[in-house]
Amino acid sequence: MDKVLIILNVLLTVIILALAVNWLWLRWQAKRLGGKLTQKQFEEGKRKAQIIDLRTKDAFKNKHILGARSLPFSMIKYQYSEIRSDLPVYLYSDSLMINIRVAKFLNKKGYHKVYWLEDAFAKWEGQTKTSKY
Repeated sequence: MDKVLIILNVLLTVIILALAVNWLWLRWQAKRLGGKLTQKQFEEGKRKAQIIDLRTKDAFKNKHILGARSLPFSMIKYQYSEIRSDLPVYLYSDSLMINIRVAKFLNKKGYHKVYWLEDAFAKWEGQTKTSKY
């Protein structure tokens, strides 16, 4: 019985360490890319930027930031060329990890003005819209 508890403790410790390392890695990537925006900054700059909603099409139809266009995370590597590289790109989704992964991907493809909403879309307080399609 003691061996089982020791194994479970070791396993739990490894899982917690892995989660902590993942969290630190995301924070480091975010800081290195430097594209994090508060809601206020996002709102102030969105008129001069391309706003990309990385959530699913259904989530986009249900509710999205006014002026955004849907480009789901699963399709970004196939459709990124539809995004203009000469204008700032504002990303948002429900996950910081997705935002950072897409920002990093676009940066490698030559997009150097890529920013993302610091908080998840669920916390967005600005104007929203629902789609009919």
